[in-house]
Amino acid sequence: MSRNLFRISLAALSIGLLFLVAGCGEDPRFSARTQYLGGVYGNAEGGPPHDTVSYWDGDNASGSPSVKISLGEQRAYFYKGGVLVGVSQLSTGREGLNTQLGHFKIIQKDKDHVSSLFGDYVDSAGNVVVPNVDINKDPKPPGAHFRGTPMPYFMRIVSGTGMHAGYLPGYPASHGCIRMPEFMAENFFKSVSVGTPVTITD
Repeated sequence: MSRNLFRISLAALSIGLLFLVAGCGEDPRFSARTQYLGGVYGNAEGGPPHDTVSYWDGDNASGSPSVKISLGEQRAYFYKGGVLVGVSQLSTGREGLNTQLGHFKIIQKDKDHVSSLFGDYVDSAGNVVVPNVDINKDPKPPGAHFRGTPMPYFMRIVSGTGMHAGYLPGYPASHGCIRMPEFMAENFFKSVSVGTPVTITD
């Protein structure tokens, strides 16, 4: 009886592995183009999850741009003239630092933005002493200095919050900003202007 149970379990495991392998194939439309920024807290073992969501078809589209962000889906939807031309996977604000809901507009664009609040304390050689700090809460160790987190293709929507390229671990993990793959942030950045509407929903 136990031998039959073992055989059934082995067969079920084999079928499960077959489905797992079949379902994990990389879609070449996304895997080659999706880039993630590294960094001290961007080097999880095995790397970030593969992005099978993000795509951009907006280069030849016309019309006024707008962005809709779903925190529940962790996705951003980009429209031109009311037509969907791009979808981006996201990592938004983690619990306690939730991304604000509401209707906003792009109020600033900065391609090479660096955070003045969040980053790492590093030594004189640039080695990280304390990672992922908030300068308003984390005391600076003796001899260290603050190095702000790079936020390429930053599109500010309200006070300290904006969309930008950043690390996507597969869940909400930011201090409130809206991180996206670098190629998506670049496409959003070149397609919006100050005043572009951005709606953020649950």
